[in-house]
Amino acid sequence: MRCGFRCGLVALWMAAHLLHPPETLVMETLVQTAKHNAYTEQGEMFSASDMAKLAEEVCGCRVQRLSGGMMGENTAVVLKHLAGGQPVLIPYDEDFNHEPCLRNGHKAHWAVVSGILLGFRQGCVDSKHFPPDVTLPWLHLSQNEASVSWPMDGIEEVFVLAKQGKSLRYQLWKFELLTQSNSQLKEMDPQRASDGTRYVVPLGGVQDGLAGQVLLLHTNTQMS
Repeated sequence: MRCGFRCGLVALWMAAHLLHPPETLVMETLVQTAKHNAYTEQGEMFSASDMAKLAEEVCGCRVQRLSGGMMGENTAVVLKHLAGGQPVLIPYDEDFNHEPCLRNGHKAHWAVVSGILLGFRQGCVDSKHFPPDVTLPWLHLSQNEASVSWPMDGIEEVFVLAKQGKSLRYQLWKFELLTQSNSQLKEMDPQRASDGTRYVVPLGGVQDGLAGQVLLLHTNTQMS
């Protein structure tokens, strides 16, 4: 099975270890569970709904599936979730350097996002709740992730710490570009669609399965 066909499952595997660092989820177990439930044939995951159900089964977590894109009210939901130390799974189009791009879904992959870097207007940050780093005084760190809050109208730039299954390291991506990439997933790569291989694709295609959808993974301790 080629890596490009199972990067969504690799992203889920990485997210599982962020949720439960002491535990080990075997990759092959994850693949076989996805196949058994008819979520995939080759390792592909073109349905955010199926990915959410798979995550809950294999990770023992609660998954919150957002739709309608990552802007508007969803922006604050995603950022607060990340600030609380919880991972997010996001489908997007992958460029040659693994960063988000706009290819109408032809390069659709999944990434796991595990952190944020916010650029605020000068004077907007409360140093009492966000003390400056010792070596980098311009960098303010959150000391209480569970109740973190900030002035949304003071944010000028947003970056996310993300990793794609084929990448060797985490990268900082612009939130706006990732949002755009996530929202324009419309169709499978025509060459892939006609290569004679069987894939599991939702009735509404890639657009209904992935476009504008994000998965927030919650540990059991946050389930209420």
